[in-house]
Amino acid sequence: MLALMNTWKRIGVVLAVVLFCCGCAKYLPSLEATPWQSVALPTEETLLDVAFTENVQHGWLVGSNATLLETVDGGQTWQSKTLDLDDSHYRLTSVSFSGQEGWVVGQPLIMLHTTDGGGSWSRVPLSPKLPGAPNTIVALGPQVAEMTTDVGAIYRTSDGGRNWKAMVQSAVGVLRNISRSADGSYVAVSARGNFYSLWNPGQEAWAPFNRNSSRRVQNMGFTPDGRLWMLARGGQVQFNQAVGSTEWGTAQNPEFSSSWGFLDLAYRTPEEVWISGGSGNLLFSNDGGQTWKKDRSTENVPSNLYKIVFVTPDQGFIIGQRGTLLRYQPSSVAT
Repeated sequence: MLALMNTWKRIGVVLAVVLFCCGCAKYLPSLEATPWQSVALPTEETLLDVAFTENVQHGWLVGSNATLLETVDGGQTWQSKTLDLDDSHYRLTSVSFSGQEGWVVGQPLIMLHTTDGGGSWSRVPLSPKLPGAPNTIVALGPQVAEMTTDVGAIYRTSDGGRNWKAMVQSAVGVLRNISRSADGSYVAVSARGNFYSLWNPGQEAWAPFNRNSSRRVQNMGFTPDGRLWMLARGGQVQFNQAVGSTEWGTAQNPEFSSSWGFLDLAYRTPEEVWISGGSGNLLFSNDGGQTWKKDRSTENVPSNLYKIVFVTPDQGFIIGQRGTLLRYQPSSVAT
């Protein structure tokens, strides 16, 4: 009987410690005012990318089921545009402009090109032997663009899409996501999140790296100064210590309750960072990611927030499921 009582006492102590730790878990402080405003859209499709022409009032949104939306007032209102395609089930994954010249790619195997800001779009034929499906596109100048596929092939055109040159000798494998830096380098996360790969201009092949913890990698990208950032499962964020270094800083879990995970990270300025995630999760840092606050105005948004895009420091968007679009309002200063 005495042994049984001692066992129950030990169990009680353990439970008390667990409850105490949970009660002391640090929840993030809230932003005093949100700079994000929800925008009503004429669609409930999942949105995947946004880009603007040289006129920051004129932009385009793309998404699932051949969704193509246009704005002429800086993103305050959007109108649906119908494309003359052989199938309406295209998943338009990426859009990019350089001046008035723009590109859209998607799956299955589709590429669109415009030279008049989207007044008209033409279909660019792609080889059925292309390794993987088109995934991202970046407009780099007149007639010049760079395309990736969902297995890590990289191609460049210098003649408006008539010819494409392979930039790597072989693909890297099925990807979860891929991101390009300002200097043309790429980082790609494997579909299972168990490793990532880097490619720099001039290299013949990707360089693979194992993830640096037991947590699977969710997304990766580049900081404004060229370092890497990493989001891992369970709401973890980590930053590369130096440009070109394989050493990583200490992993952070900004919020105890963010176990559902983060999906994207973007810089508005070199010091102001935003992280979006599942269930309307949105975090903010004004010191380069050392400390964080939570924007609780989006907690009731019934959507995963997939992607953050800052066209300029004063023009930004967050896109997600079921036609979810948030627009950055520079008049509302985050503190």
